[in-house]
Amino acid sequence: MDIETLREYCLKKKEAEETFPFGDTVMVFKVRGKMFLLVSLDNPVLQFNVKCDPEKAIEWREQYHAVQPGYHMNKKMWNTVIVDGSISARILRQMIDDSYVLVVKSLPKKAQEGLL
Repeated sequence: MDIETLREYCLKKKEAEETFPFGDTVMVFKVRGKMFLLVSLDNPVLQFNVKCDPEKAIEWREQYHAVQPGYHMNKKMWNTVIVDGSISARILRQMIDDSYVLVVKSLPKKAQEGLL
């Protein structure tokens, strides 16, 4: 997966938007104003942060060396995923999907309508 594939995948999510709230080198994807993925554009190797169920976050970290506690994030609920080829594109997409769903489910019931 490269940055353009990641970007396209995120933007295919219902009501996903691309923002740059932390400057030109940090791309953030949100759904209804809530962040579900953050990616730094100035790292030599693609890496991104995704929200995770706390138990699942630990499982991913134990299973993959390229999954670390979320850099500059709540380490209980966010993972940093280094895209170094050790994790399949299918699993990367699953991590993104899980993050999106967690964020949608954290929205008020009315705001969740039509997203899942």
